[in-house]
Amino acid sequence: MTPFCFIFGFCIYTILTMSARTELDLYNPRPKWMRYLLTYGALFLGTVLAKTTVKGRHNIPKKGPYIVAANHFSLVDGPFLVYALQRPITFLVASDQVISWYFKWATWLYGFIPVNRVKMSPSTIKKAKAVLQSNNILGIMPEGTSAGRQLRAAKKGIVYLSTLENTHILPIGIYGLKHIWPNWFRGIRPKVKVQVGKPFLPYECIKSNVDREKKMTIIGENIICRIAALLPNEAHGIYKGDKRIEQYAKKNEL
Repeated sequence: MTPFCFIFGFCIYTILTMSARTELDLYNPRPKWMRYLLTYGALFLGTVLAKTTVKGRHNIPKKGPYIVAANHFSLVDGPFLVYALQRPITFLVASDQVISWYFKWATWLYGFIPVNRVKMSPSTIKKAKAVLQSNNILGIMPEGTSAGRQLRAAKKGIVYLSTLENTHILPIGIYGLKHIWPNWFRGIRPKVKVQVGKPFLPYECIKSNVDREKKMTIIGENIICRIAALLPNEAHGIYKGDKRIEQYAKKNEL
């Protein structure tokens, strides 16, 4: 049985059994071996349906645990991250967003950890920590939404998860997916660029509630600026002109 036959069969199975399960159950991450098979789908997407260039692959740690932090400009950012790393990633996805019907099959297949973008639930924290404690890869999009084509402020709830474990954070910038759907409908392979930065040490979270909010804002800004250093100027959004971006870009060149 080819991997594509397996993926198709599992998709049909999931749709037929969804009525007996809750919606959040459907989105739970699939077993690691299953997501390894689904990596073939990401390879197909990045090589056949798009012209994907990945720079900085030498910065990718050889093994986990670590956290992938990337910008979120498109619904298909996730598969291109999997394409770049070529290994399973456990993604955090906002539980309060409406997933379009034409994209639900992908979330059913791969699964994710549902997360409240503002306030973390104990179950989300527990699941995220379990991923890292099992030496796996946790994927976060600090902005928390795919609306827009420029960087936005990080959601504090998602930023908080980056401070849970003593784990390196791998910044990644994805660009070129702005018109991916119209291009596909016209039979055009879009040019997608994925740039991987140098991993950096985790930030420590202050336990005091008084200082935590301020600390979360600073941590979020630093993470977004590290991602901005991997994107063109027109994508920097509210962080355009921030001196930290140039500083981090120089570190990536070393």
